[in-house]
Amino acid sequence: MADDSPQNERISEAEQAVMEALWARSPLTANEVADAVAPARGWTLATVKTLLSRLVAKQAVETAPDGKRFLYSPRVARVDFATGESKRLVDRLFGGSAAGLFAHLAEAEALTDKDLNQIEALLKELRK
Repeated sequence: MADDSPQNERISEAEQAVMEALWARSPLTANEVADAVAPARGWTLATVKTLLSRLVAKQAVETAPDGKRFLYSPRVARVDFATGESKRLVDRLFGGSAAGLFAHLAEAEALTDKDLNQIEALLKELRK
């Protein structure tokens, strides 16, 4: 039996913009989602409705009738989405090695002193 949980369906960058609006505040109507994301991206209401339909089909978003319209809410928590995307990134680019990711960021000088301090604090906490 195939696992059809929302986390198994890849969410595109465009769909993520819609999800961000829903994670920030939900439930929302399609018009409210469009108001939140369309202006910055040059999208129409039809584009937003298409993205919402795709997210519903992927089971990442659920709908509830509200008169003649629908209200949209995320079925996937933002933290769960971030966890899945992070794992995919580490698996795809670093062979599953989180240490490889950190080494790459350090070599590319992409880590600030603040980042390093936060990572050190996290490692100390994890080792307790």
